Amino acid sequence: MVPNQGQDRGRAGLFSQRNNRNMVQAAGTTLTLIYHQTVYNLRTEHRNAIVGLLMTIAQTSVMMMAFMGLYLIMGVRSSPIRADFILFLMSGIMLFLTHIQTVGAVSGSHNLGGLTRHQPLNAAIMIAAASLAVLYRQAITIMTLLGVYHLLFNPLRLEDPLGCVVMFLLSWFSGCCVGLIFLGLRPWFPKGSKLMTTMYQRINMIASGKMFVANILPNIMLPFFSWNPLFHVIDQTRGFAFINYTPQKTDPYYALWFSLVALMIGLLINFTTRKYESISWGATS
Repeated sequence: MVPNQGQDRGRAGLFSQRNNRNMVQAAGTTLTLIYHQTVYNLRTEHRNAIVGLLMTIAQTSVMMMAFMGLYLIMGVRSSPIRADFILFLMSGIMLFLTHIQTVGAVSGSHNLGGLTRHQPLNAAIMIAAASLAVLYRQAITIMTLLGVYHLLFNPLRLEDPLGCVVMFLLSWFSGCCVGLIFLGLRPWFPKGSKLMTTMYQRINMIASGKMFVANILPNIMLPFFSWNPLFHVIDQTRGFAFINYTPQKTDPYYALWFSLVALMIGLLINFTTRKYESISWGATS
């Protein structure tokens, strides 16, 4: 019996890797893989993407109500910078969640010996997809909550919306860079890296400065917060959002340079790890 040549070509195409002929095709293939992996990451929390987004919105809303209740118990019923109290809370909580969730997503984006062993999927695609999934979820969450509050409760007015967007992206980018360091350490210290990631996220509950105004912070306490890029980002965001507030103790360029340095350190650690990695390392992680 003579085999069907069309079926043979189909089997060959199924099990053979497509070669990119130029840089444009290579970039298109990479972007396509990042897109599909991002969609996959978005659907891992819940099979229904809409329900997954609603769960993210609910998480942010619950955290805002918890902090609002804490403020009311402490007797604080208005914003400390003569502005909308709810917007003051949003400016801290939303950027805080964006940062720490990005750190967690990037630090756990892939493991040795997993899908990254199958070409053309690689570590860079997994990292990019994990970070973009968080960016998408948080952007939708922020727009939804701000829109609902604006339409149903109180009209919002941002003094510099573009500056707020830039700070939001900087909080996400800094989270990517910090998470890249923890990702590089994970193959060497699996449990230790997870512990450090959790500690960093918990420390930022206080060190991010989302609960208070940086300008009223005593100088003696400033070193405990000024090391944190998120502290600078949140304070600068409030400067862009409110006309009555001008940040005096924070600098947006510090957060940017900190992120770039963390990015270089993270890339160096990851490149070194890829050089000496072994498939057997994945057995203990």
